[in-house]
Amino acid sequence: MTRLPDSIPFWKMSGAGNDFIIIDNRAGLVSADEIRPLVPRLCAPRVSLGADGLILIEPSDRADFKWRFFNADGSEAEMCGNGARCAARFAHLNGIAPARMTFETIAGPIRAEVAGARVRVRLTDPRGLTLGIRLQMNGDAEVAAHFVNTGVPHAVVFVDNPDSVDVPGMGRVIRFHPEFAPAGANANFVRVDGRHAMRIRTYERGVEGETLACGTGSVASAVVAAARGLVDSPVTLTARSGIGLSVHFARSNGTFGDIDLEGDARIVCKGEIMREAWE
Repeated sequence: MTRLPDSIPFWKMSGAGNDFIIIDNRAGLVSADEIRPLVPRLCAPRVSLGADGLILIEPSDRADFKWRFFNADGSEAEMCGNGARCAARFAHLNGIAPARMTFETIAGPIRAEVAGARVRVRLTDPRGLTLGIRLQMNGDAEVAAHFVNTGVPHAVVFVDNPDSVDVPGMGRVIRFHPEFAPAGANANFVRVDGRHAMRIRTYERGVEGETLACGTGSVASAVVAAARGLVDSPVTLTARSGIGLSVHFARSNGTFGDIDLEGDARIVCKGEIMREAWE
C-alpha cells in the first residue's frame, strides 16, 4: 500500500442538499483501500471537510469514467442519485466527459446529461417493488411500508405531515428492521401533494441519520406513489433542504423504466485536503 500524499486536491459539491467530497483519482493518487478508513474523518463536520459521502473518479475502459462512492461512515454504496449528478458535472467541467456521458457504478452503467448547473441522470430500472409491508416497530406499534430498490434499497412510508415525523428515531428502526436484513434499507417519509408533487424526508444508510435530500429515495418514493396510483410522471419531490428534485419515469404493464432524476449540482468550493484533516 502506497503512502498517501501530504495533500489531496478536491472539489466540494452539493446536489439538492446532499454534499460530497469529489477527488479526481484517474492518475491513482490514492487507492480505495487507503481512502476508505479515512472517509469518516474527512466527512466529519466541524473537525474536517464534512460531507454525506466521498466520490473517487477513476478511469474506465467501458465508459467515460468509473466512480467509487463511499458513505460518510466509510461503507461503499452501489449508487447515489444526487452524488451521480455531482460527479457528472465535475467530470464535464474537468474535461473528463462530454455533456452527455456514461459512467460505471456498482449498480450498473449510468447515463447523464449536464446543462449548466442542472444535471439529469438515467438510473437503473427499479426492482423488488413490494407494496403493503407491515413493520412491527418498538412496542406494539405497526407501520405500513413499501419497498423498492432503485440502485440501493429503500423503504417508503406515507405520512400526513413529514415535518412532524421523528425521522432519526423511526428511520433507524426501519433501516435496521429484520424485514430488510441483512443489507438494511433507507427510510423515506413522504406526503403526496398532487399528481406531480410530493414532500420527502429521508434517513440514509451509511450516514446513519437524516440527510437534507436523497436522490434514489426520491425516485423510490415517486415509483411507489405511482404504483399506488397517486402520482404521474414527472414528479417533483421537495426535500428537507427545500430544494426540489424531478423524477421522470415510464410505466408499462406495471413495470417501471426510463427512470430519470433531474436537479441541481452546485460547486461549493475547491482546494486541497491537508494531511492534518485525517491524521
